[in-house]
Amino acid sequence: MSKSVLFFPGQASQYVGMGRDLYEASTEVQQLYQLASDEIGVDIAKLSFEGPAEELKRTRFTQPAILLHSLAVLIHLGDDLPSFDFACGHSLGEYGALAVTGAMTYEDAVKAVVRRAYLMEEACQAQPGTMAAVMGLDETRIMEVCEKASVVGTVVPANFNSNNQIAVSGSLKAVQEVVRLAKEAGAKRALILEVGGAFHSPLMAPARQGLEDYLAGMIINPPTRPVVANVTAQPVTDGESIRKLLVEQVTSPVRWSQTMNYLVDHGVTEITEIGPGRVLCGLAKRDMRPEQSINFDKLSDIESFIGVTA
Repeated sequence: MSKSVLFFPGQASQYVGMGRDLYEASTEVQQLYQLASDEIGVDIAKLSFEGPAEELKRTRFTQPAILLHSLAVLIHLGDDLPSFDFACGHSLGEYGALAVTGAMTYEDAVKAVVRRAYLMEEACQAQPGTMAAVMGLDETRIMEVCEKASVVGTVVPANFNSNNQIAVSGSLKAVQEVVRLAKEAGAKRALILEVGGAFHSPLMAPARQGLEDYLAGMIINPPTRPVVANVTAQPVTDGESIRKLLVEQVTSPVRWSQTMNYLVDHGVTEITEIGPGRVLCGLAKRDMRPEQSINFDKLSDIESFIGVTA
């Protein structure tokens, strides 16, 4: 029997104007944005809808803005949310997956991501770094290239995004060296990314303790559906394991390619992406070859879907 998954996107999916239509059509959504604004100390609705883009790209703002968009979609879908067997999210998107499965309340997910984003931006400022995307080298070759480049600084695989795309993360010199070595090793492409820091690398270690302390005081319930965790690419079904893995996720690679492999092996053929853009559906197109993929980004997407299924 065919199975389905909900995907929640992560950082870099944002765009100026995201979520405005969802916000204007729901007081419940407006209240969630207000909660986030109070926590951040900035009008996150205004920043999401009007920019400027450079400010919206800041980790401190990007992460809560994307999560708010995803949660706004869930609020509008309500009981019309497509049925699903698994949920997972890319990096910060994991909080959306935990919210939709009841492991966290929407409010707690927002508060946790606001805290996570603040801590990660602080870590970026304390230990500057960057990331690069490499296409056309497998995991073994990437590991070898990172090991060679580590003589000039810290660099590790950070995002296993697909069978063909792996991002590395670390100090600027080491990441630049990975780009050079990857091209020598036959990579189809290797390029520095425009990101705020060395995410999912040891340079994010300063953010771990603060997040661990924050999550220690939060109620995390067993999810109603299996959430496939970034750190392990395996389902996590109890609150304490979720808490531990969310902390580990800050400095561990996002095993998204392995997550997609797990889903395929367990019969998933239908994908629903909840939030801005279609990045995760795009990654899945080649690796998962789904029979069906749907993206809910704008209010019109939701209205069209409800109209068809009504």
